[in-house]
Amino acid sequence: MTRLLQFAGALAIAVMALSPVARAADPSDVIDYRQHAMKSLAEQLASLNMTLQGKAPAENMVLHAQTLAVVASTALKAFEDKVPGGEAKPDVWAKWDDFSKKMNELAANTAELAKVAQSGGAAAVQEKLKAGAMTCKGCHDVYRDAAKK
Repeated sequence: MTRLLQFAGALAIAVMALSPVARAADPSDVIDYRQHAMKSLAEQLASLNMTLQGKAPAENMVLHAQTLAVVASTALKAFEDKVPGGEAKPDVWAKWDDFSKKMNELAANTAELAKVAQSGGAAAVQEKLKAGAMTCKGCHDVYRDAAKK
């Protein structure tokens, strides 16, 4: 019986520790997180471009493409809390269906870019980028307030 109680206690602790905790996030933390996610995208794209231009180690190209894909796959989550501020325009939430569609397309495009980097090399990555794998401007024109940079 003691082992059963110990197991039940350990299980209860594990469930509590692993369960998401409902909390009201501080709005400034939400905005900071969102800005860090978007800056991470920009930094990884800049690093990837440096590898393609021969200004950074070419062997890091695949890693930067993969990191870009991971960050893009998580970026939408940073906008789910409706917290206006930072560079995000209120249209992000007013036009959520369009915004989330564009963010999901970005995630899919960067995942494909990472695959191309792995198998096709620098020339294939450059072609993919030219074809619009990173279509940031279309979203930024509508959903980002560049004046708040």
